[in-house]
Amino acid sequence: MTAFLVIAVVVAVQGAFATRAQLAQTFARQSEIVQAQLALEEMRRLQIDAESSVRGYSLTRDPFYKQQYANIEAEFDAKAASLRATMSSAGLTGAVRSLDDYISLQQNWRTKIAEPLLAHPGRDVTLIDKRNKAFTDFENRSVQLIRGSLADANDRLAKAAQEQVNVNAYSRAFWLIVLGLLAILLNGFRSRLVSELEEERTTTETLQKAFRSEAAPLPNCEVGSAYLAASSHLAVGGDVFDVYRLSDMLALIFIADVSGKGVDAAVLTAFIKFTIRGIALRRRDPGAMLAEFNTAFSQTVENPYLFVSMFVGVLDTETLQLRYASAGHDSAFIRRSSGIMQQLAVTGPVLGVMEEPFETKTLHLEDMDTLVLATDGLTEARDRSGRQLQEAGAMRLIAASNSQPQLLSDELVAKVRTMGGNEIRDDLAVLAIRVHEAEVVDEDD
Repeated sequence: MTAFLVIAVVVAVQGAFATRAQLAQTFARQSEIVQAQLALEEMRRLQIDAESSVRGYSLTRDPFYKQQYANIEAEFDAKAASLRATMSSAGLTGAVRSLDDYISLQQNWRTKIAEPLLAHPGRDVTLIDKRNKAFTDFENRSVQLIRGSLADANDRLAKAAQEQVNVNAYSRAFWLIVLGLLAILLNGFRSRLVSELEEERTTTETLQKAFRSEAAPLPNCEVGSAYLAASSHLAVGGDVFDVYRLSDMLALIFIADVSGKGVDAAVLTAFIKFTIRGIALRRRDPGAMLAEFNTAFSQTVENPYLFVSMFVGVLDTETLQLRYASAGHDSAFIRRSSGIMQQLAVTGPVLGVMEEPFETKTLHLEDMDTLVLATDGLTEARDRSGRQLQEAGAMRLIAASNSQPQLLSDELVAKVRTMGGNEIRDDLAVLAIRVHEAEVVDEDD
C-alpha cells in the first residue's frame, strides 16, 4: 500500500505539472493571437491617423502633417510585417492572404489618394473623397476577414484549453476516490493553478487593449504625472490623461475620469484617448472638441449609466496661452509662481448625459506657473475619519508640494495614500505642467 501510494503521488504530481505545461503552451499561443488582434486594431488606427494627416495637410498646408503622415506610414508597415510573421507562425494561411490584400489596398490608397493630395494640396478633393471611400470599404472587408480568422483561432485554443481542463478534472476525480484527502489537496493545487493562469491571461489581454496613459515632452514646459489605481492588484482604472503634440508649438492636454473602477472602466480609456486625439487634429477649439466627443460617446457606448468628466486644453508653448473647456471636471488648478492657487471653472456638464454646448475659456500663464490636473480621486480622498479633502483641501496640498512637476505629482499620490491609511476608494491620476517663458535669442550674439 505504501509503494502504491508513493507511485500514485508521483503520477498525480507529474500529471498536474504536465497539465500546467500544456495550459501554459495553449495560453502562450492565445497570447500570440491576442497580440495579433491588437496589432490589427493598431493598424486600423494608424490608417485613420494617416487619412487625418493627409486631410490636415490639404486644409492647412502645415508641413507638420506631412511629416506626421510619413511617420505613420512607416509605423503601419512595421506593424504589418510583425502581424504577418505572427499569423504565419500560427499557420493562419487565410488570414495571411487577407492581410496581404489589406496591405495591397493600403499601398494603392497611398499611390492614388494620399500622394496626389500631398503633392497638390489645392486640388478639388470631391472625386478623391469618393475614391477614398471605395478604398475604405474594401479595407474594412479585409479587416473583418482577418478579425474573423483571429477570433476563430482564439476560440479553438480556448476550447482546447477547456478540453485539457476537463480531461484532467476526470483524472483528478479518480484519484479523489482512490487517495482521499491527498488527492483532494493535489486537485485543489491544480485548480488554483489553472485559475491563476486564466486570470493572468484575461488581465493581460484587457490591459493591452486599454493602453497606458503617457505624457509627451513639450518645449518650454516641464511635465510630470502619476497614477494610483483603487484596485491594488491591477495597475489600471478608469482615469486617463494625455499630452499630445498637435504642432511645433501647440499641445493637446486632457484628463478624464470614467464612472466606475477597475478593468472594465480602463478599457474605455483607449477609446477616449484616441478619439480626442483624432478630433483635436481637426479642431483647435476645446469646447467644440468636447461637443463632438459627447456625440461620439453617446452613439458608441451603449451603457446609459456610464458618463465621463473631462478637461481639455490647447496650450501654446510659445505664448503660454491656454484655451480650455471643462465637462464637469472641477479638479483643475493653476499654481502661480507667486504661490497663489486658482481653480479653473467648469464650462459644461459631464459627457454622456445630455447634449449641451461647452464654453471655451482662455487663460494666460506666466513664467513658472504650474497647471495641475487631477481626477476626483484627489478631491474625494478621505482621511481615516471619513472627511473628504474637497477642492479647498486639494489646493492646500498642491500649494504645499514640491514645485518640480514630477515630484509634485508623486507627492500628491503619496499624501492621498497616507491619508486613507493605504486604502484607496477611487482611482487617482495627476498631470502637472510647469511652463517657462521662451528664451529670447539676442541677434547680436
